[in-house]
Amino acid sequence: MYPNLPHPFFVLAPMDDVADTVFRQIVANCAAPDLFITEFVNVDGLQSSGREHVLKRLQFSPREQPIIAQIWGTNPANFYKTANELVSMGFAGIDINMGCPVKTIVKRGCCSALINNREKALAIIKATQQGAAGSIPVSVKTRLGFDDIDYTWHELLLRQNLNMLSIHGRTAQQMSRAAANWKAIGIIRNLRDQIAPHTLIVGNGDVANRKAGLELAERYGLDGVMIGRGIFQDPFVFAKNSPWDGYTRVQRVELYAKHIQLFAKTWQLEERPIATLNKFCKVYINGFEGAKEMRKHLMEISSTSELLAFLGSIT
Repeated sequence: MYPNLPHPFFVLAPMDDVADTVFRQIVANCAAPDLFITEFVNVDGLQSSGREHVLKRLQFSPREQPIIAQIWGTNPANFYKTANELVSMGFAGIDINMGCPVKTIVKRGCCSALINNREKALAIIKATQQGAAGSIPVSVKTRLGFDDIDYTWHELLLRQNLNMLSIHGRTAQQMSRAAANWKAIGIIRNLRDQIAPHTLIVGNGDVANRKAGLELAERYGLDGVMIGRGIFQDPFVFAKNSPWDGYTRVQRVELYAKHIQLFAKTWQLEERPIATLNKFCKVYINGFEGAKEMRKHLMEISSTSELLAFLGSIT
C-alpha cells in the first residue's frame, strides 16, 4: 500500500510531454500533491535499443516524492522486466496506463485498447505484479469504458488485487469532449466496496481546484482525487489556500524564469526541445495586461538564454 496518505489524497496526473521532472519540481515547490506520477513510459521502448531515449521519462528528484512510475506497452514480458527494474529505482509504486485514448496508441493495442482485450490486460497486470514482487504497489489508471460505460471492466480490474484504481470519468471514445461523469466513478467505488475493499479508488476529470476535489471525494466516497489540466490554471492548485490569484505580473514572470532555468539545467544535452516550454508559457504569462502579446514573443524565441534575458529585462 501507499504509506502515510491523507484522506482524501491528491495526485498530479501523468500528463505526457508535460509533467516531466522539471514541471513536477516547480509544482513541488509551489504546493506538492500527495502523490506524483511520471509521464507514461513505454516498456517495449525501455527494453529495446532505444532505452536511453525512454529513460529520461523516469528521471525524478528528491523533491518529487512519493512518485509512481506510469508504464504502458504491449508485451507482458517487458512489463515484468520493467517492474523489476523500477523497484530498485526508488519509485513508490507502479501504475499501468489502460486509459490513454490517443488513436495512434489505441491502434497499437495499448492503453485504452486493452479495455477490449481483457486477456492481454490481465496478462500485463499479472506480469507487472510478478515483476514488482510485492516490493512496491501496483495500480491501474483507466476510463469508464471504450465506446460506452462498461462496469464489467472495472469489476474485472477490482478482482486483480490492485493497490489502487484510478478512473478518468469519460470513455475512450469521448476523449476529453464530454463532461467527466463522477456519478459513474461513484458507482465504481461502490463496486470496490463489494469486491476489493483494500483497493484505493481515485477519481479524475475536470477538477479545477482543491476545494472542488474535496467536495467530489466526499460526495462519492473516494480515497483520492487526481488533478491534470487544473494545474495549468494555478501552479498552487494543491494548496489549501492558493496565493495564485494575488500573484503580480513580476511574480508570475519570475516563476516562469525559474522553470526555464531548471529546464536548461536538467536538459543540458537538449534531450527536450525548447518548444516544450511553449506549453507552459500560458500557465505563468497570464492574468495581466499585455500577457497575450508577451506570450507571442516568448514563443518565437529559440533558446533558453534568450528567454531568460528577455524575462529579466521586464521584471
